[in-house]
Amino acid sequence: MQTMLGSGGAIANHLAKELRKYSSEIRLVSRNPKKVNETDEIFPADLTDKELVGKAVKGSEVVYLTAGLPYNIKIWKSDWPVIMQNVIDACVQHNARLVFFDNVYAYSPDEVSHMTENSAKQPATRKGKVRLDLLNMIFAAIKDKGLKALVARSADFYGKDVKTGFLNIGVIDKLKKGSKAMWQSDVDKIHSLTYVPDAAKAVAILGNTPDAFNQVWHLPTSPQKWTGKDFINQVAQQLNVKPKYYILNKTMISLLGIFSPTIKELKEMQYQNDQDYFFDSSKFDKHFSFTPTSYEEGIKASL
Repeated sequence: MQTMLGSGGAIANHLAKELRKYSSEIRLVSRNPKKVNETDEIFPADLTDKELVGKAVKGSEVVYLTAGLPYNIKIWKSDWPVIMQNVIDACVQHNARLVFFDNVYAYSPDEVSHMTENSAKQPATRKGKVRLDLLNMIFAAIKDKGLKALVARSADFYGKDVKTGFLNIGVIDKLKKGSKAMWQSDVDKIHSLTYVPDAAKAVAILGNTPDAFNQVWHLPTSPQKWTGKDFINQVAQQLNVKPKYYILNKTMISLLGIFSPTIKELKEMQYQNDQDYFFDSSKFDKHFSFTPTSYEEGIKASL
């Protein structure tokens, strides 16, 4: 049995399909889970409920924590530590291996220009500190409780039907509608993006490779050093439209944040957009002989 805690999102749906290559028994767990494969087992549960998490994990060989919470720091602070503790305890109790799908928020802002698995973790934001606390919980449990776990880390991601990726929302969707594309902070800075189908394949590979555990892996991401302008030009070229765009700067974010709590939460994360943001996945690529999808091909498949 392979179990996904937090189903229904972009990465989760792709991952459910990939896991069929490794197991005929897949359990999808969320508040309102829906089957991805015909044979999936669905298990409704609130991950903050310790008893339900234990029942969801029971009988699992590998557990994938792919849950996404609302982009709200109050919810992150209150719910993420509870969820992580519940999942760790359940995995230890039922001898299940844990795969945690993570982002780059815990890295120091000084590391963003070239991130590797060994980059310093010294977050300068509230959301980054929450993520670091979660990582510390995992590695403490590996050391003290015998947990077998790995961290599968992604850059900002994109792909077909990815509803939360800013390339999808700000560039692809807008240019498709005939509107100007939107980019955050600086269109001339490098910004790596992870292609969701690649990420899902890699997470499935890692979860089913026993010697991959008790370490951190960057998920395969194109080594191309594209800027925001490069992405906008490529999408526009493939759609055969003009590459018109505008910049969502910090002042605009502050103003729009008055009306949108989600946009307000973006303000502290702009250090990722006003400097080069390069995500190095060479550890995974070399170890598993994996070639990440190029941006040209990924964008073509995402339109």
